[in-house]
Amino acid sequence: MPYEEFQRLIGKSGLSIKEFATLLEMNPNSITNYKKVGKVPKHIAVIVYLLSTMKDDGVDFYPIFEKIKSYSQE
Repeated sequence: MPYEEFQRLIGKSGLSIKEFATLLEMNPNSITNYKKVGKVPKHIAVIVYLLSTMKDDGVDFYPIFEKIKSYSQE
């Protein structure tokens, strides 16, 4: 996915790049570094596409991330 499309979908999902990185427990710089390459990896593209689609459909995705986070605390 081109980085510009990634940025558009991030905005559509209502997240900033920093918020997106935090949800994925990534360093925001790791995400913004993809701008130099001009595209994001497929797994990042799938995640951002799903989040923007969920937002369009009125689905709150935060509880999903909270549930995943709870697995790592067990």
